[in-house]
Amino acid sequence: MNQINRVAIVGGTHGNEFTGAYLIQKFAQFPNIITRPSFETVTLLANPHAFAAGRRYLEKDLNRCFLKQDLQNPTLNSYEELQAKLIQNTLALNGDKQADFILDLHSSTANMGLTIILDNSHPLNLKLAAYLSQLNPLVKVYRCSFKSIAENPFVNSLCELGFAFEVGPIAQGILKATLFQQTEELVYSVLDYLEQFNQGKIPSNNETLILYDHLSVVDYPKKSDGSIFGMIHPELQDKDYQALNPGDPIFITFDNKTIIYEGASTVWPIFINEAAYYGKGIAMCLTKRQQINI
Repeated sequence: MNQINRVAIVGGTHGNEFTGAYLIQKFAQFPNIITRPSFETVTLLANPHAFAAGRRYLEKDLNRCFLKQDLQNPTLNSYEELQAKLIQNTLALNGDKQADFILDLHSSTANMGLTIILDNSHPLNLKLAAYLSQLNPLVKVYRCSFKSIAENPFVNSLCELGFAFEVGPIAQGILKATLFQQTEELVYSVLDYLEQFNQGKIPSNNETLILYDHLSVVDYPKKSDGSIFGMIHPELQDKDYQALNPGDPIFITFDNKTIIYEGASTVWPIFINEAAYYGKGIAMCLTKRQQINI
């Protein structure tokens, strides 16, 4: 793509993640701060009913409702499934008004800092991620690429260009000024970069980018009935993006027995002890750290 014509900033995909939802309200109230000369910027509060209720979702996780087959299935009619189809019609099937770039704003109870979540490896997404990580050394880049767009259940699957911000730690249903302001600054940096891209001012020289590539997820230790009998070990808690080596403590049981990491190689865990993932059977995601040239 040689020209970005329409950028969509999405927040409140999860209704109890207030950072993105309230940024959307601010941007809607003061549209001049997200206006750039060469493209239109639109905002979308993705799950307004869940946001009003202060809940992650009402019936189904909205950010798992964008599988192509589900969007095309007329029998799926929960609130979030219908909302996903409405968002698709607004951002992806709207002719000249469809979005060329989607930025989805999230927050986490885990110590994710300022994270970019890539769900594909489009060169522009990689270059923009590298730019943001060079602009702010606190920015980390997590890549959870899918084999195809059809397998991607996230709102970002509606557009090849774009990604999500995941910021934390922050409790569900509250605002934290520092993370709010840091996210806001990242949004402005994205818009400025895309403006430069449209003006042909982005340098083409080689850059390096540190990526944390998704490997697998780890569940909590559980009994046969599905109940957990352990928790994140104190030595691992809040150590997102730090190396976890074979033999390092990973869980501690309720009777104070340590469970060690038994993998064959070093990994870098993220989303450690994320509150929203207890029901998904995810205690953490394991990643591989690598540096690539782009």
